Amino acid sequence: MAETADKARLHTHYETTVRPQLMEQFELKNRFSVPKLDKIVINMGVGEGTRDTKKITIAAEELTKISGQKPVVTKAKKSIAGFKLREGMAVGCKVTLRGKRMYEFLDRLITIALPRVRDFRGVSPKSFDGNGNYALGMKEQIVFPEINYDQIDEIRGMDIIICTTARDDEQARALLSGFQMPFRN
Repeated sequence: MAETADKARLHTHYETTVRPQLMEQFELKNRFSVPKLDKIVINMGVGEGTRDTKKITIAAEELTKISGQKPVVTKAKKSIAGFKLREGMAVGCKVTLRGKRMYEFLDRLITIALPRVRDFRGVSPKSFDGNGNYALGMKEQIVFPEINYDQIDEIRGMDIIICTTARDDEQARALLSGFQMPFRN
């Protein structure tokens, strides 16, 4: 029983409910061939970070609150004169979640954050990349309860990429549907 106490709620749900359903649905014999979550990458681009480095710091602090993990500051790979951008300048931050933190973040995303999005009608079922990974864009960071609306300086968006071990989009869609991901009809 101690083993399930240190697992996230969604991880336990995957092992007890989702995995057996996927094995039956795709007629898989080996439980290790069943698709599972690999990692979740959250990326927050901060274009104004080229002019004001404090914006990058604030975005990193918000991403830390959302993910529970310290983000990495991303830097420009090459110079672009039109954007007044030089190679090596900070342009955003990202964090890669795995294990328990990944399942806890996905749980908060599906049950708390997505229902708080204004005019939410479900996530697009077309955002798969062909290899079983799902990309989701959020326009506001304030849908997460960890972010206090009164303390933010600016509304920032973020990209959330859910990487799975699925071979194709059909298996990945079935996996995310097992976690009650609210896909549009």
